[in-house]
Amino acid sequence: MELEQFSGINYKGSKRFTQWDIPTANATGFGAAADDYMERGIDLNEQLVRNKPATFFMRVTGDAMTGAGIFNGDVVIVDRSVKAVNGKVIIATLNGEMLIRRFEKNFNKIRLVPETPKLSPIDIDLSGSEFSIWGVVTYVIHSL
Repeated sequence: MELEQFSGINYKGSKRFTQWDIPTANATGFGAAADDYMERGIDLNEQLVRNKPATFFMRVTGDAMTGAGIFNGDVVIVDRSVKAVNGKVIIATLNGEMLIRRFEKNFNKIRLVPETPKLSPIDIDLSGSEFSIWGVVTYVIHSL
């Protein structure tokens, strides 16, 4: 890439570049035979993020979703552009508090179901509470 692309009025930022756009240099003049079979590194943003502007990383506090494999201190990837359907794990706001629960909707009844026997499901009364679905959890990252 030429220097003019990164300075002056033509600069458009680097977010539109992927790893494939960056050229490599061969200082010796001859490529190694193994270079033909070399794979590029794994970019977790490419693998885990579908819609960049609508995706957020959040750290979970609490044990409400241990049955679903989401533990205290885990990082969840939340996509706000994904529609919440029955059975999805969501981030919801209820009366100003953010909760991570499994979404359950039957006819006109909405429930937020935890994945632990310690907590009971929350029935949402749409007329008397401030409720919104903030986003849908698409991935969980936790250390072993």
